[in-house]
Amino acid sequence: MFQTIEARSLTLGYGETTIIDELELAVPKGEISVLIGGNGCGKSTLLRSIARLLKPRSGSVLLEGEAIAKLSTKEIARKMSILPQSPTAPEGLTVYQLVKQGRTPHQSWLKQWSKQDEEKVSEALVSTGMEEFKDRPVDSLSGGQRQRAWIAMTLAQDTDIILLDEPTTYLDMTHQIEILDLLFELNEREQRTIVMVLHDLNLACRYAHNLIALKDKEIYAQGKPEQVITCQMVRDVFEMDCQVTADPLFGTPLCIPYGRGRCLLQKAGMMKNAQPQAK
Repeated sequence: MFQTIEARSLTLGYGETTIIDELELAVPKGEISVLIGGNGCGKSTLLRSIARLLKPRSGSVLLEGEAIAKLSTKEIARKMSILPQSPTAPEGLTVYQLVKQGRTPHQSWLKQWSKQDEEKVSEALVSTGMEEFKDRPVDSLSGGQRQRAWIAMTLAQDTDIILLDEPTTYLDMTHQIEILDLLFELNEREQRTIVMVLHDLNLACRYAHNLIALKDKEIYAQGKPEQVITCQMVRDVFEMDCQVTADPLFGTPLCIPYGRGRCLLQKAGMMKNAQPQAK
């Protein structure tokens, strides 16, 4: 299968700290790939490098077979959009004005604002449920509404590749599912290549075709959720014991972590042990 994004011997870091070391990665074209791993393992750093927001210490990132270092910023922006963690908008900027920024890569001296640009902005607002808020300042919205406004801007950019760093941050359960359903439908309908960071393993399994688990500066495992999500992987990558079963609705792996919650089996055992023994 043709690889849309590739990393070859990629090493990334900040200051004296190496975050990713000699990493090899291939992202399948037209699929949803999800980066998973513990805090600080390099998920966001890797995504930033793919978008050319972070220069590698060594190695390279290829976009459709061409080194992104050789592409212009506008070329990249026409092919690939990114929503980073916790973006901020200028004070007073309305939702419509923010989403309109997604069309900037498609503008030039010869090609000014067009009917197509307006249609793409309108589609993005409707798709994210933000049409009724388009005249509201972004800084007046709730956290979830702001996140949807930024996702609308990313969709308005209308690229074949979409990168999202924790797109469900600040969203309640309903809007998490709505956004992930929207991305899934974009992939199904238009074969857009989507790469995102998610912390919820069960949602990652439900929506991803391809999981990439990071640990110790490299890829620990990559493949279909059924291949990647195992008790051993969760123990090694997240340092957590769990049970893995099948999601009753989707058949995808369902991770049930151990912890100190209200475990019925544990309580039943304690109650049994507390009962007086018959003489």
